[in-house]
Amino acid sequence: MEPNNVKTTVIEPMISKTTKDNSFLHGEVLSCTDSSEGECFRRLLFATNRVHAPGFMRIKKGFLLFLLNMDSEKLYGVFRATSDSRFMIEPEAWEGKYPYQVKVEPVHDIVCLRDADKLLRKLGIQRGTPIGKKAMLRLLELYRPKDFLMNYWVDFLLNAQTKSEAVMRSEECKDWSLLGEVGKTDETVEEIPQLEATTLWDFPKQNYGKTPKGDNKYPGVTPTLIIWNLVWRYTEPGDLVVDPMCGSGTTIDVCKEEGRKAIGYDIKPTRPDITQNDARKIPLPNDSVDLVFVDSPYGDNLRYNDHPDCIGKISCETEVFYDELEKVINECHRILKKGKVLGWLIGDQWVKSKFTPVGFRLYERLDKYFETADVICVTRRGQSSNTSLWYNRARRHNFYLRGFKYLFIMRKPNDTTIKSERRRIQWNFYERRKNDEGKERERS
Repeated sequence: MEPNNVKTTVIEPMISKTTKDNSFLHGEVLSCTDSSEGECFRRLLFATNRVHAPGFMRIKKGFLLFLLNMDSEKLYGVFRATSDSRFMIEPEAWEGKYPYQVKVEPVHDIVCLRDADKLLRKLGIQRGTPIGKKAMLRLLELYRPKDFLMNYWVDFLLNAQTKSEAVMRSEECKDWSLLGEVGKTDETVEEIPQLEATTLWDFPKQNYGKTPKGDNKYPGVTPTLIIWNLVWRYTEPGDLVVDPMCGSGTTIDVCKEEGRKAIGYDIKPTRPDITQNDARKIPLPNDSVDLVFVDSPYGDNLRYNDHPDCIGKISCETEVFYDELEKVINECHRILKKGKVLGWLIGDQWVKSKFTPVGFRLYERLDKYFETADVICVTRRGQSSNTSLWYNRARRHNFYLRGFKYLFIMRKPNDTTIKSERRRIQWNFYERRKNDEGKERERS
């Protein structure tokens, strides 16, 4: 039950207003296949899956869009978004396979360009990412009708009313190679991260995108792309994400930008949108949260704050430390919906010739409540020991610097008990590949 004396602040997703700055052309290249192209045109609806959703969900009403058929290598244009991108505008479309969707309209007769992959490479345009202004102008030039001057064509695309009459769709594709030299433009566009594909994550930078997230001066600040990956893999737009040890607010900032609701708690808040609360008793109802992320203290190695009840004042060499973290684990389990995920970031400790496997000991506690979805190793960067002096000490005195953290991805079971059933797996065995010279590598 939610205590009456704690008022929780829910941070809503950031809503970007449709741009009215006609001096900049906003747009993206979206994709389809032979099997999905017909439904795109019939519904005037473009869509994608989770893999390309992060860039797709930045599309706003008024953006200029192009449709790439990846089978035929045809690029159709020009379309204009008549809605913001949203989740499940038409749930029945493509039998639900492509839930991230945007409504569109053709601004003029639909024209296609052939050899689209080659064209996009030449222009430096990647599908699913914003198109730069210069590249957009060069692309629009290829779609310009003969009776339009370029400046009038751009103005028409941005300001034309919805076409009420039937739209022509050319059966023949333009050969853009005859329309003059096309080349890459020298400009910077917003970089859209990609979902990690392996269990080794390495993020050289603290932030992604144009806006700062969290405070990189905060002790033990969380790399933003850890939260970004969890948010895009395990939640949908509008879902609720909770961080019970929010620190400098990185989780809140990521969720606001990626279209999720967020609640951040901390025993000693660093900013107004973080609610003061002890993570050992979270003031939320049972089964109410879609994702929980925790980047807890790893022991008493850092001075997080001066609150007397801070878990970061307890040594990880004592059982009390894990007992207190288990209280947090129990609360995370309680507020999570069944089948949803907890991500917990933790590191080990080596100090004064003693190693403490903090990750393993925490995992033993997590395993009491959750099923393991996966375990990720996250490369540690930006720590104070990442200097040539400490590297030299580690080699001379025969110890190791901490090179990674664990990210335990734990799922709340759908049933009240976790059943351990024996599975029969039919393994596929493949022949070893040959090297470039066509010879198998010999083992020495």
